[in-house]
Amino acid sequence: MSQLAMVNENIRRAAKILDLGERIEQLLLNPNREVKVEIAIELDNGQVATFSGYRIQHNDARGPMKGGLRYHPTVDAEDVTALASLMTWKTAVVNIPYGGAKGGINCDPAKLTQRELERVTRKFIANIREIIGPNVDIPAPDVNTNAQTMAWVMDEYSRFYGFSPAVVTGKPIDLHGSVGREEATGRGVAFVTADLMAELGRPLQGARVVIQGFGNVGSFAALLLHQAGAKVIAVSDVSGGLRRTEGLPIPALFDYAKSNKGSITGFPGAEAISGDAVFTTPCDVFIPAALGGVLTADRAAALPAGVVIEAANAPTTPEGDAILARRQIPVVPDILANAGGVTVSYFEWVQNIQQFHWDIERINGELRSLMTRAYQDVSQLAKNHNVPQRTAAYVLALGRVAKATVMRGIQ
Repeated sequence: MSQLAMVNENIRRAAKILDLGERIEQLLLNPNREVKVEIAIELDNGQVATFSGYRIQHNDARGPMKGGLRYHPTVDAEDVTALASLMTWKTAVVNIPYGGAKGGINCDPAKLTQRELERVTRKFIANIREIIGPNVDIPAPDVNTNAQTMAWVMDEYSRFYGFSPAVVTGKPIDLHGSVGREEATGRGVAFVTADLMAELGRPLQGARVVIQGFGNVGSFAALLLHQAGAKVIAVSDVSGGLRRTEGLPIPALFDYAKSNKGSITGFPGAEAISGDAVFTTPCDVFIPAALGGVLTADRAAALPAGVVIEAANAPTTPEGDAILARRQIPVVPDILANAGGVTVSYFEWVQNIQQFHWDIERINGELRSLMTRAYQDVSQLAKNHNVPQRTAAYVLALGRVAKATVMRGIQ
């Protein structure tokens, strides 16, 4: 089942509980706008290369659309549509005034120079500039994009419309970005992990944590959970994994990966394992923090974990999800667990609109408050309806979006 089919199945399940009716359900399933552009640039060697770029705008009933921009060879319209839909529900779950969008360029950044990446980014933004904006659609970093990419986005858009820092979030601090944005998604993951463990009456102190994926989200989640007293005993990235029963020295590993082009390969003092071995390492908390669709039926059936926190987008297949439910393994769904990033993006946007900077204490305090409130809302709804947290999160989100849609009027 494709990622889009997985997301739509969750929407239909929640719509049935809410008794929204077929017309409203279809309205919430389909994106408002789908844009595809061809991006032709001159490479450093003088040759011409062409890439496909996408921007899918799913829903704007609750506010401007918001969503990341990813650069990856597998990017296509269907995957971007699924991710745009997820953003609609994610922003609604944490109750920030946004809708959902997503963008992507079908390219391999590892094969492009910095100058070539800048050309690709600027050409893409020039092509879609009329459909984005501070009050329309606000991009952000995603897979293989970062603060520098967002700086190019801001500058290219500002060339056409004047100084516009609020057109994009995740910018460098020196270009009107927000403190706390880089680690926000991982921090949100750590917050909901603590909330779930507290609700279950299980200690986070000393809890064994396994993290699949050690990019921005996974590495910060590992660092913050380590600081909270958990033992991160295994991690992995695209090159393989590391395991240490007594807990990995996460601060040292975090610094090592940063100095090793993001890779954990070669880190001393830990057992080298395959990437797949993280799925069979006994733990109290398992956190998929890479790409989608990794927790398949087979992996879910064998997963030796107490709880699952979905830091990645759609990491669990429907078959895997059903098996985890049957095994009574609690799952905090992606649209709640990884919403910390878009929440602090919202804070950055607010600061840009107001031209006023918040300090890190305010950022982290506001993030903690919003994430905890969202977790409590989802948890209570799950208990009231006797459904998994995933279904409860979609029920909460769809209810908010459907209400806004109807109140604004359908013509």
